[in-house]
Amino acid sequence: MPASRNQQTLRRAVVVAGVGYWSGEAVQVEFRPALANSGVTFVRLVEGRPERIPVSIAYQVETPRRTSLACGGARVEMIEHIMAALVGLRVDNCDVWMSRNEAPGFDGSARAFVDAIQSVGIRRQTAMRRQLVLSETLRVGDDKVWVEAEPHDGNGLVVRYELDYGDNCSIEPQQFEVSITPETFHTQLASARTFLLESEAEQLRSQGIAQHVTFQDLLVFNEAGPIDNDLRFDDECVRHKALDVVGDLALAGADVVGRITAHCSGHRLNAELVRAILGVHGRAQLGAA
Repeated sequence: MPASRNQQTLRRAVVVAGVGYWSGEAVQVEFRPALANSGVTFVRLVEGRPERIPVSIAYQVETPRRTSLACGGARVEMIEHIMAALVGLRVDNCDVWMSRNEAPGFDGSARAFVDAIQSVGIRRQTAMRRQLVLSETLRVGDDKVWVEAEPHDGNGLVVRYELDYGDNCSIEPQQFEVSITPETFHTQLASARTFLLESEAEQLRSQGIAQHVTFQDLLVFNEAGPIDNDLRFDDECVRHKALDVVGDLALAGADVVGRITAHCSGHRLNAELVRAILGVHGRAQLGAA
């Protein structure tokens, strides 16, 4: 089995505040240190009582264009960038208190969450982190949209994303592959922003959704490229999709060791892959804590 590592948590609590893309509501998020082996847990106050939602595929609920969890009377949405920041920086145990159901959108990337975590530092714990080592190839989806998990010879996680909107789109086909470490996540993925086509943005606004979101809050593409915005990377779109994959893999509840290749997949298929992995490997394949 590949070399394991110690679990980690935050050195102290840190707060970020922003506005949800979908709801338009102001929301505060507080990251708090947590005990070893407790994992990442979202916490919402419901009728004055804290309701806890562990980050687990068992609590994932299908929601268009975002990752959501629900447990008991509590629900949290648009949490994939928070989870990506925690996974990318290897923060294994953390309580994430949210004042509203929807996480803040900021600029559509994970950078604000990464900056907050790095501002307080990360503390090593004595318990060892559990690993889920891929031992066979699994694929979910169809010929056009799919995501695959397979073993590899390395110790960590490699993510490859293949993006293709087809002909006559200003977002050209893009591919990106990265071995996930705190350094590569910070420098190559964390600042890649959410994107969508102008037609998609208009459809959402026609439904009364995201009325407050501007072209500076995320990347909106027309036939000429991003509207009133500049790319941070030439291939920023595919990097953001890879970031989403990293966040959704948090639902496995362990370090995934292997290679993930996604072709035009989204949150639904990413979650389906996690279910498939756990269905085949199960907890018996997890390294001892």
